[in-house]
Amino acid sequence: MVFKRMMRAFGVGGPTVDTVLTNPNVRPGEVLSGEVRIAGGEHPAEVDHVTLALLTRVEVESGDNEYNTNMEFHKFSVGQRIVIQPRQNLSLPFQVPVPFECPLNVVGGMQLNGMQLGLRTELEVRGAVDPGDLDPIWVHPLASQDAVLQAFGQMGFRFTKADNERGRIHGVPQQLPFYQEIEFYPPPQFAGRVKQVELTFVTTPGELHVVLEADKRAGLLRAGGDAYGRFAVSHQQAVGTDWTATINQWMSQVSGSRW
Repeated sequence: MVFKRMMRAFGVGGPTVDTVLTNPNVRPGEVLSGEVRIAGGEHPAEVDHVTLALLTRVEVESGDNEYNTNMEFHKFSVGQRIVIQPRQNLSLPFQVPVPFECPLNVVGGMQLNGMQLGLRTELEVRGAVDPGDLDPIWVHPLASQDAVLQAFGQMGFRFTKADNERGRIHGVPQQLPFYQEIEFYPPPQFAGRVKQVELTFVTTPGELHVVLEADKRAGLLRAGGDAYGRFAVSHQQAVGTDWTATINQWMSQVSGSRW
């Protein structure tokens, strides 16, 4: 996959840059590899820094307002103090580790509605940063995460959308300044008591933390509001866990239903 553009910082006749990903598909904790290819223009040019950044869209609440912004959550230096001669071709290989908390944007081979993730090449020339285009990457679930997601599908939950929220979740080892929420409508047996359920993964190299939030409907003899569930297991345990039974038990407790 090749992305080619002129380096705006140099103007007409300046070098061009190709960002080449070996494979744009990756899982949390894995590595994105490729190379940044710089082709010299009509005159010598000096690049102070070449940096790669992982970006995603994040929803920010500020007072009574909400807005979305592109947020960098991992930066990686590829090179610095590079002089490009006219017509010179230079290749800078890279391996960018993807954080374990990286949000997902592909589940079951389908892109998650509302999720944008990309890799951006930034070039700093004489103190001015030239941010490149956002080149898409596709982050698939780990086997441990997929076991939970498959249970949601088997139980009849219907995916609605996914987004990232700036903030922190209490009681989990969160490192990033935001967390992903994957939202579902509940299956019919719970639909009268629960409006929707939000699923969040907080992942470390050794553990999977599953955070569930149910938006309960108010009724004649019951209050509405949010109910939370947290589960922490190793990745190996997560693959072997009966998540259908676990989620069903939690949903029954939250909704007050027995079936």
